[in-house]
Amino acid sequence: MPSSPIHKPDASAWAALPPEYAIPEQVPALPDARAYCERLAKSHYENFSVATWFLPERLKQYFYSVYAYCRISDDLGDEVGDPQKSLRLLDEWEAELDQCYEGEPRHPVFVALRETVKACDIPKQPFKDLLTAFRQDQRVSRYQTFEDLLGYCRYSADPVGRLVLYLCGYRDAERQALSDYTCTALQLANFWQDVGADYNKGRIYLPLESLRKFEVSEAHIAERRFTPGFRQLMQFEVARAREWFERGLPLVKLVDHELALDIELFSRGGQAILNAIERQGYDVLRSRPVISKPQKLWLLLRAAFHKMSPRVHTA
Repeated sequence: MPSSPIHKPDASAWAALPPEYAIPEQVPALPDARAYCERLAKSHYENFSVATWFLPERLKQYFYSVYAYCRISDDLGDEVGDPQKSLRLLDEWEAELDQCYEGEPRHPVFVALRETVKACDIPKQPFKDLLTAFRQDQRVSRYQTFEDLLGYCRYSADPVGRLVLYLCGYRDAERQALSDYTCTALQLANFWQDVGADYNKGRIYLPLESLRKFEVSEAHIAERRFTPGFRQLMQFEVARAREWFERGLPLVKLVDHELALDIELFSRGGQAILNAIERQGYDVLRSRPVISKPQKLWLLLRAAFHKMSPRVHTA
């Protein structure tokens, strides 16, 4: 199969991002590429290094490379500030992904990712699906129905869970479906947490059909007007996110102990966001609901305790 053509980098578009994101002129050696991904993972997401406490040592480098891919892909879509430039950068990034599978990539993320892809036999589609979501962010800022929003989550959230399953050796449709429920639930929890911040970026993820049902207008969001209708709207959407978490819960019993701990940790973290929304009376317009440091510590201690405790098998 012929490899995709190499795109000439758009220097003006890359200039909107950290310099280390750019595609280098020279291909880095594999050890340097691995170190790049580990550094990016640990510096960009405070919970990522904590989550890797519960991973087998043999998988950590693979997780770093997948995370680095997801991190930069997300930033190409969300941090450039110009939809057309973002789309050009995402095209360049996808060309590097094609080279990762069919040629010789130049970016350190893809040099490291190629090793991961070969070791874990990961198909290209989940990586491409994420790029579909980030392109959609440049073109779509409203979702008419909940089904439309779920369609977006299929590309923006679900591929991450599937990549994790591939990394851990799981390839079956049953586990993938359960993972999709959990990842979609996490995405919904983040959307409900960030209604105000997303509106500042020009986006509304609350389904417009829900706004109409509870007599909430975009003006209410723009003006941070918390009405009884908005409270009912958020109660309704929080309940839907909880339902998706419940649907994904059986996955914990179908994977090994280390991965089960990660799934439980992030699921409980997502549900803690929903709890925080409830605690402030569903008013996510005036202040962003957050999980307190003591709550985060409790979640981590709970996971660490289970890490040290042998799994009890019952008949």
